[in-house]
Amino acid sequence: MALSRIIKSNQTLVKSIKLIPPNSSLLYSCKSPLFFPSNQRRPICAKHRNDNFLSSDQINISNAFISILIKQPFSPNNPELNNLVPLLTHKIVESVLNNLKNWRLAQQFFTWVSSLPGYKHNIYTYNAMASILSRARQNAQLKALTLDVVDSNCSMNPGALGFFIRCLGSVGLVDEANNLFDQVKRIGLCVPNSYSYNCLLEALSKSNLINLVEIRLKEMRNLGLEFDKYTLTPVLQVYCIAGQFDQALSVFNEMLERGWVDEHVLSILVVAFSKWGEVDKAIELIDLMEERGMRLNEKTFYVLIHGFVRESRMDKALCLFDKIRKLGFCRSVSLFDVMIGGLCKNNEREKALSLYSEMKELGIDPDFGILTKLIYSFSEEEEEMDRLLQQCWEDVGSQPKNLLFNSVLEGLVRNGSIDTACNLIQSVMGNNRNGGSVLVKYFLNEKEVVTLNTNSFTSVINGLLGAGKVDMALCLFREMVQFGCNPTLSHCNNLIDALCKLNRLEESYELLRQMKEMGLEPTHFTHNCIFGCLCRLEDVEGAVELVRKMRFYGHEPWIKYSTLLVKNLCKHEKAVEACKFLTDMAQEGFLPDIITYSAAINGLIKIKSVDKGLELFQEICARGYCPDVISYNILIKALCKAKRVAEAEGLLNDMMLKGLVPSEVTYNYLIDGWCKNGEIDRAMLCLSKMFGKEREANVITYATLVDGLCNFGRPDDALKLWDEMGRKGCIPNRIAYHTLVNGLCKCGRSSAALVHFNEMKEKEMRPDSYIYIALISAFLSDTNLPCVLDMLKEMVDVGNLPDPLDKNFPIIRGAICKLLEDARTSFSIKHLIAEGKIPDVSLLEGVEGRHEPSI
Repeated sequence: MALSRIIKSNQTLVKSIKLIPPNSSLLYSCKSPLFFPSNQRRPICAKHRNDNFLSSDQINISNAFISILIKQPFSPNNPELNNLVPLLTHKIVESVLNNLKNWRLAQQFFTWVSSLPGYKHNIYTYNAMASILSRARQNAQLKALTLDVVDSNCSMNPGALGFFIRCLGSVGLVDEANNLFDQVKRIGLCVPNSYSYNCLLEALSKSNLINLVEIRLKEMRNLGLEFDKYTLTPVLQVYCIAGQFDQALSVFNEMLERGWVDEHVLSILVVAFSKWGEVDKAIELIDLMEERGMRLNEKTFYVLIHGFVRESRMDKALCLFDKIRKLGFCRSVSLFDVMIGGLCKNNEREKALSLYSEMKELGIDPDFGILTKLIYSFSEEEEEMDRLLQQCWEDVGSQPKNLLFNSVLEGLVRNGSIDTACNLIQSVMGNNRNGGSVLVKYFLNEKEVVTLNTNSFTSVINGLLGAGKVDMALCLFREMVQFGCNPTLSHCNNLIDALCKLNRLEESYELLRQMKEMGLEPTHFTHNCIFGCLCRLEDVEGAVELVRKMRFYGHEPWIKYSTLLVKNLCKHEKAVEACKFLTDMAQEGFLPDIITYSAAINGLIKIKSVDKGLELFQEICARGYCPDVISYNILIKALCKAKRVAEAEGLLNDMMLKGLVPSEVTYNYLIDGWCKNGEIDRAMLCLSKMFGKEREANVITYATLVDGLCNFGRPDDALKLWDEMGRKGCIPNRIAYHTLVNGLCKCGRSSAALVHFNEMKEKEMRPDSYIYIALISAFLSDTNLPCVLDMLKEMVDVGNLPDPLDKNFPIIRGAICKLLEDARTSFSIKHLIAEGKIPDVSLLEGVEGRHEPSI
């Protein structure tokens, strides 16, 4: 929509909102509530109208109807009612409806009247009924009434239409309001004016229907209807709700130019800034309002304070709180709760305590939620908690002291003062092992003695477990039982879980036994904690035995632990035991998933039993399992490694027939297998298939093929593939460069290898020692001794020269000998020897022959 200029997003608030002189007539100075000024507010629903518009006779008739209706259950055959029927008029019906306090009775009367011969409701009686139903939030009946208005062809003026639209909008029936508006226009029951449109815009804005708002504005413009203050106010509101900053400011400036800005409009924008997190801009706008003699209402102040606290801007929240204090607005307990909670969250404890004192001075009784927030905030140090309790102890009043005690314990635990919490509860139990706590004086006195309950122990035990102090938690748990507090299932489960994570299996079983003695049945979680411990300990027999017990309770073992056991067994080359475990699990009625079976297949393969892995794979397929891509990849990798690539390709075809999409890893295994089998063309064909399945080759794919092509004497094809990799946006890594340089050296392409070697270094990739060896070997083959010398010097500079005992050192020795014999390089090489940077080969005769040269 084009309401005004577009406000650039980087403009400041002051620039976005046009400032005008404080005394300008463009600004309203009326005092308004959040939605509309009281003297200009149009009610969402009809108020009970007085009877001034009725004659005395009509008032008497109306009162007669009401007295009959409220004295006895409604009956359409009531003779008293039937006697009054000839006197009924629309005004009397409207008056009766407005004075009935029960919506059901009003609807019964409305329905009865509509059934009378010769009577038909007009828009005013419909509006009276709509007002009653909207106030009672009876949406279903209001929807039916809306349909009846249209079906009865009830004509109406624009104001009456607007009123009905407002009734619908007030209960969120926006679609019904929008449809009614269109229907009465189409049928010709009403010609809407600006007021009618404004009522609809207000309803649409509350439901954040921006598109519909803009469509209706366009309609108004096309019809030549004038915009007014009440047209643009809901537009501003809908943009603010939607967070459309620029559009909201554009509408605001339009209203400012036309002199339609009042406190309500500014309040909308201030609240919006708060919701957008623009706290500073909200404060700036509040200051601007005050300069022009405007002020926010009480409700808006509360909304803003909540927003500022949410954004952790307690400085600004305190500023508004001070304004509320000066304006004399009521400060409720809920407002103090929000402020104190925000200050406690920001660790501004002294300010929170100051507000708490102010509450007491005002005679506002703090609720337990406020005390809890303060306790949590002041519980970092025992001395601070002591200071707080001194101030608020008398205010607890009727609040149970044990509830306060439990909050103190929870606060200490939350702030990490677990030892203090443990010491305090021990003191209250009478076990002053650590000299007691300074806080115990509040909870052990002659007048009021705290009665410990299960909740008192819960937070401390959980805190000890969270801190890893399992033994202390167990000790406190036993003392709780001895003290007479009944442990809960949660206590036992948390302790068993902690013991199992430490592999303290025997203690877990002992606690499980105690649970049953106390009448607590183990849960799914209880059994799985122990099952997980058994799996980590690779106790196959114990795990299977527990599974049998779990079946009795109807508990299913967690797959993640079964998989863990299988992986651990396979890791220690116990794949046969892993397979037996899976068989036992299946016999107990718990079928492992494909992930667990995949782990077993992988384990069998690792102990050189590829055929056993295949056999298990085929077995689970026969049982109806659907292997995933990972399962296939495990077998394809193993078959390729065993040089059974044709079988691996058969598995690839099988997985595609089952609707699975091979991954890049799948194709990489096959390409590597074909390359190592010496069938480079089949490897290239596999790459083509990969592209055909819309799979992107990665750097591993290209590096594998480059290596394969070079190994089979096809360096030109390798270089073409390298260029293709770059064109496809696949960036080579260090390993890929190593592969290419090494391959080109083996193919006698030392010049090309040197080019890519330098390119690699330009990309700040450090070559490995064997790459230098490969280049030196290639340059020696080409009798390019200057390049050999350069490579040798670079190896010395970067610290990559191999040790004399290294298997590749004979190549370095041979290179040094060649360089000493050549007049072009002998001086430089002798200088390096003299400096001790390379060994004197004449002193290494005993080393010669120990290793064959290798690249």
